[in-house]
Amino acid sequence: MLSDPTSRPAGFVPFLGAESVHYEAVTPGSVAVIGIPGATPYRSGSCHSEAAPAAIRRASAPQAARRGHYDFDLGGPLLRGQDRLVDCGDIAFDPADFAGNRARIEAVYTSLLERGAAPLLLGGDDSVQIPALSAFAARGEISILQVDAHIDWRDEVEGERFGLSSTMRRASELSGVKAIVQVGAHGIGSAREAEVADARAAGAQLIDTRTLRARGIAHAVQCVPADRPVVVCFDVDGFDPSVVPGVLGRAPGGLGFGDVVDLLNGVAERAPIIGFNIVEFVPQQDVGGLGTRTVCRLAMLAAGLLARGVGR
Repeated sequence: MLSDPTSRPAGFVPFLGAESVHYEAVTPGSVAVIGIPGATPYRSGSCHSEAAPAAIRRASAPQAARRGHYDFDLGGPLLRGQDRLVDCGDIAFDPADFAGNRARIEAVYTSLLERGAAPLLLGGDDSVQIPALSAFAARGEISILQVDAHIDWRDEVEGERFGLSSTMRRASELSGVKAIVQVGAHGIGSAREAEVADARAAGAQLIDTRTLRARGIAHAVQCVPADRPVVVCFDVDGFDPSVVPGVLGRAPGGLGFGDVVDLLNGVAERAPIIGFNIVEFVPQQDVGGLGTRTVCRLAMLAAGLLARGVGR
């Protein structure tokens, strides 16, 4: 493993004007931003979402002066006077060492959690979540709220068991994961009938967009267990592509931003949100900067929710 698994790329701009802090110097109660370009792509080489952390950070720069302004999506200031936001840079991605990528991610996350931080992951492809969730689950019982167009229950794809289509399958195998609530599946993904059956048999609650429209956001919120800490796993293709067009496979019928605001606030009222992962944004597929602004706004909302949850 690299002696220091993190770095600040050329032109690094901290998210939302945060203080740039090494991950081993983060203080308790901080919201710690960490960029993770990739972990386990299905083919060697660059990851399709590796440009996303820098794009999200750049989009946040004009909003830095408004961190203390009233946020109507949160019902108060985005960040309050006592809230501390720091940016720990990016975890190195090695296209020739997938196991090493996962080990670095888990080690950094373990360190952040030991320091009492609430990590905000700017991904990166969906595979980066597997080692991050492993670090959370090793420290205590958690619930997972996934927002995604896909359920990610493949056991393997092309012989790889730690890729982006296996995230929730691997999470279900962690003893500390006590509930998985998956919201927003729609269209056709990698799942076959067998994966849907396996997910349900394992106790995952699948709330696809048809069910969400029929039963409402409140139903999804109530499926999340009260009081147990929650890690949000947010694949941005869970949004309708008219909201975030910059994804690998645009599938109409996803969530609107207002749906997400209601869902996340409802969950935050039931249980503390202790981690928030944003993955699968592909800036080069964006249209007119629309998705970049939306994903940045999601990350800002996540920072506010984490700041409120870290002290509970």
